[in-house]
Amino acid sequence: MGTFKAIVIEKTEAGQKVQQRDFDESDLMEGDVTVRVAYSTLNYKDGLALTGKAPVVRRFPMIPGVDLSGTVEHSSHPDFKAGDSVILNGWGLGETHLGAYAEKVRVRGEWLLHLPKGLSLLQAMAIGTAGYTAMLSLIAMERHGLRCHKGPAIVTGAAGGVGSVAVTLLARAGWHVIASTGRMHEAEYLKHLGAAEIMDRSELTGPARPLGKERWCTGVDTVGSHTLANVLSMTTYGGAITACGLAGGMDLPTSVAPFILRGVSLLGIDSVMTPRASRFEAWSRLARDLNLALLETMTNVITLDQVMDAGRAIVEGKVRGRTVVAIG
Repeated sequence: MGTFKAIVIEKTEAGQKVQQRDFDESDLMEGDVTVRVAYSTLNYKDGLALTGKAPVVRRFPMIPGVDLSGTVEHSSHPDFKAGDSVILNGWGLGETHLGAYAEKVRVRGEWLLHLPKGLSLLQAMAIGTAGYTAMLSLIAMERHGLRCHKGPAIVTGAAGGVGSVAVTLLARAGWHVIASTGRMHEAEYLKHLGAAEIMDRSELTGPARPLGKERWCTGVDTVGSHTLANVLSMTTYGGAITACGLAGGMDLPTSVAPFILRGVSLLGIDSVMTPRASRFEAWSRLARDLNLALLETMTNVITLDQVMDAGRAIVEGKVRGRTVVAIG
């Protein structure tokens, strides 16, 4: 066994210390599959871990990075063999289990999926947890019986990672997409992805009325707090909103009015512990339904050396679309 490059978070008396350094392979955690990482990605959660802005990391030292694509080096799991191309999202990676901002990981085989046909390792991480979460949201809407002929769909935090993919997926599925953003200079970018209308997020940031004017039948909320409360108050009768982010806060200052007077539903989207069958469905849909040409236009590729600066930028709301981290 040797060493490999990794971003390592350590806890000191002065606070959190983050550095790129050599990491000993013998210190990897237990697992039955060792993967040579090709790409990871940058999500809001990764930014929180890198900056220490929220208690994402649950053990130290920790290698952050919640997503990976790569090639199996060693495996004692029956579903995987050396040379297989694989992906992994969540399951505590980068939180409780040493993560993907490293040249190698050792994980449990049941956490892995084979790379979906039609996607490259780079494209899989351009999608990452953000795109996978957007697809889980779309599937949840469909299971709730919502279709594009019933009215518009809103996406909050639309210029971010989840938002960008959600706009693209919804537009391609025929929805009239209203993209809410605090970066109005990104209006042309969002229209390029398929948004029909652009809304300034200021319309959704004040205290919410119990009920507002009905404006959309569904949506993907990545913000939480007052934004989600306002979105719920303006959802049409029988509609549903998916909640998958907390960039604006974990609170939800609303009333029961949308739920008991309009029959609105709030659909929670968890990407970390999603069962394997649901993951397979979401990734199969992404490989089939996502416009890969548009995915490329929303994707920026950085190196491991640039991860720490990028982590600060995403927490400050300065990152547009998707960021892939080239590891190998």
